[in-house]
Amino acid sequence: MVKAALSYISHGPLVLYKLFTHRKFHNALFPQEPLVSALILALNSCSSISYCRAIHARVIKSVDYSDGFIGDQLVSRYVKFGGAEDAQKLFDEMPHKDVVSWNSLISGFSQIGCIGKCLSTLFRMKFEMGMKPNEVTLLSVISACTDFVVLDVGKYIHGYALKLGILLETKVGNSLVNMYGKSGYLDAACRLFEAMPIRNIVSWNSMVMIYKQNGFAEEAVSCFSLMRMAGVEPDEGTIVVLLQACEDLGVGKLVEGVHGLILCYGISANGRILTVLSNLYAKLGRLDTSWKVFREMLSPDRVAWTAMLAGYAVHGHGKKAMEIFEIMIKAGLEPDHVTFTHLLNACSHSGFVKEGKYYFKIMSEVYGIVPRLDHYSCVVDLLGRSGLLNDAYELIIHMPMEPNSGVWGALLGACRVYGNIELGEKVAERLIALDPSDPRNYIMLSNIYCAAGLWRDASQVRTLMKDRGLIRTSGCSFVEHGNKIHRFVAGDRSHPEWEKIYVKLEELIEKIRRAGFVSKTEFVLHDVEEEIKEDMINKHSEKLAIAFGLLVTNAGMPLIITKNLRICGDCHSTAKFISMVEKRTIIIRDPKRFHHFDNGLCSCGDYW
Repeated sequence: MVKAALSYISHGPLVLYKLFTHRKFHNALFPQEPLVSALILALNSCSSISYCRAIHARVIKSVDYSDGFIGDQLVSRYVKFGGAEDAQKLFDEMPHKDVVSWNSLISGFSQIGCIGKCLSTLFRMKFEMGMKPNEVTLLSVISACTDFVVLDVGKYIHGYALKLGILLETKVGNSLVNMYGKSGYLDAACRLFEAMPIRNIVSWNSMVMIYKQNGFAEEAVSCFSLMRMAGVEPDEGTIVVLLQACEDLGVGKLVEGVHGLILCYGISANGRILTVLSNLYAKLGRLDTSWKVFREMLSPDRVAWTAMLAGYAVHGHGKKAMEIFEIMIKAGLEPDHVTFTHLLNACSHSGFVKEGKYYFKIMSEVYGIVPRLDHYSCVVDLLGRSGLLNDAYELIIHMPMEPNSGVWGALLGACRVYGNIELGEKVAERLIALDPSDPRNYIMLSNIYCAAGLWRDASQVRTLMKDRGLIRTSGCSFVEHGNKIHRFVAGDRSHPEWEKIYVKLEELIEKIRRAGFVSKTEFVLHDVEEEIKEDMINKHSEKLAIAFGLLVTNAGMPLIITKNLRICGDCHSTAKFISMVEKRTIIIRDPKRFHHFDNGLCSCGDYW
């Protein structure tokens, strides 16, 4: 008979409720339990207000609200399904309300973000009923304050917790630390954390996360070190946040250290951790290591496969990215919109127009995924890279939704590459209308004019930028060495080794000139003499970073450089020649992709 009852569970809570309240089944299943047991079981299975009301009606007829706390549970269910008024009415009808009852209502309001109702209920509990709130009461209100960033209320609860003498209860302290940290009040969070007599794994994880979220990645790593010194063993949450902090710092040696800890703590089989680790190695330019970590996963899920596909896409390995997609499908995993974004991006970076069009088609026709703005942006970029500017423009015009700056920006980049001034002006006008405060749109249009020798038009665009108070972001290049990141800007002489760097750079330029290199001074977007252009372009941050990297790294190791802006054409050509004459692999990461320079060639095929 129990098996027969269980077979009905899939038929919904009302059927379950009717089954369990039938005398024959009830006596078999609940020989020692009252009717309320069946009602509670049905209530826990319900999924809408209408079901709650049906069960509520039977409660009124047959049992007392206090039996098995069924009244409190009904209140929670009503609130969960959007029936705040039903919950309040039921709560007011309940004759016997204890702290658990009040907490049920406050918790329900907290979960749906009704801060006002949380507070008014708390005040009724405190002042009208003279009932003392407990730890659970305050935790619910603090949680709502954290999720919806209502700091004034949070501060009030902080003071109230102090008055009640439960401020230093670990759960309350953790919640307040989390609230202040997520609101940007790092000092307050730190003071509370330091005052806590007992700190558990949640306490430490909160602080590591808070430092990371507020832009203090180094402090997040230091906090983790203190956590280990305190003898607290990290869990999955700790490691994931720590790896995210490592990504912000960009220090490969630190990532290797965390990787070692993962092995030491015996959590190397954790799929989520390995996915984040694999993704991080790919972002740091170490694609081989990323693949190795991925291969260690026992059963990678869709997120892991998509992350690996994204790694190959951003490194320009479109064919490998497509292979991974096909293997993922054969493994029975269903791709989502994120998977297709990276897949289309891979086709774009590798120039696979036919394949990109095919994947864009099957995304909706086979997998039922409605194309989003990101997908259209990728296809526009794909068409633009292949010189199909009019096709890209037509796609934008006929999109079922309003194109954003990402979509128009992809086309503007293609206009720059192919020197299409007329279309470039039209696209730039759209972009500037969308976001007049983004300096990149003005700079791109100015660069298009400069490349065509239209200096007056370029000057007018830059004057407009100046009038609107817009400032161009300075280009920077970064190289890791000696467990730190070395930063370079154009013409930089601030580095302690700047003299050696410039000597090395002159040697490199002389070598590549003998190999046939000619400076591409057309990428100097200023109307000055040729000699001045060449001097200016030879001091770009990428070249200084390459010179420094060759001075301090081992000959057999790839040189990895990160850049905050797109690499210029002359630096791109320089890196190709240096990779050939020095017999070194040079990897440069810009905001959108990696360029792998090896033996005079680049993985981007000279279009980026």
